[in-house]
Amino acid sequence: MNKNSPRAVILLSGGLDSATLMAIARRDGCRCYAISFDYGQRHRCELDAAAVVAEHNGAVEHKVISLNLDSIGGSALTDINLDVPESPGSGIPITYVPARNTVFLSIALGWAEVLDAERIYIGVNAVDYSGYPDCRPEYVAAFQTLANLATRQGVEGQPISIEAPLQLMSKAEIVTLGKELKVDYSLTISCYNPAPGGEACRVCDACRLRAQGFIEAGFADPTRYQREM
Repeated sequence: MNKNSPRAVILLSGGLDSATLMAIARRDGCRCYAISFDYGQRHRCELDAAAVVAEHNGAVEHKVISLNLDSIGGSALTDINLDVPESPGSGIPITYVPARNTVFLSIALGWAEVLDAERIYIGVNAVDYSGYPDCRPEYVAAFQTLANLATRQGVEGQPISIEAPLQLMSKAEIVTLGKELKVDYSLTISCYNPAPGGEACRVCDACRLRAQGFIEAGFADPTRYQREM
């Protein structure tokens, strides 16, 4: 990889999916510029994981953007007065953060223009996920249309490509691919309600999907848990 390699902005949360995403971007030959968001989430320890994953994967730069999405509330991830569910429910869960991916992608799009990057990688998934509306393929396609219209690069015929390579993969398939790409999942945190030290709760949606992914893929789960089964 050299200075002529394509530049890519990677949305990096510090979780399993985004760590795999960064490995995919590296496999694709990209110079990776990681971006994470401190948006008032209760699971801020994921930012520590993101920093470690970015360094481990040779990010050219890792930028952390501070936002106050907790000021508008509406999600158990940003409002400590709302409980993170410990069992699956119906409909869009309370862990959905209103318009989060739209906000994140918009800021990543701006940074991509500054960097003259060719791609933005986002780890949305429409198979093993919690039903969030901004994780669907039609959402990604709609944002691509917006990016083409809203940026200098798009207007000049060199649009920034929104890459979502995980969107149609099961969690087991993501884990299997990550293992092939030598992702160290022990560095990642996926839990919505972790202990201060980063130990996962084991019972939230994110923990259940992650654990099931390792089981179905046939790999040992390196997650540090707060409780035994």
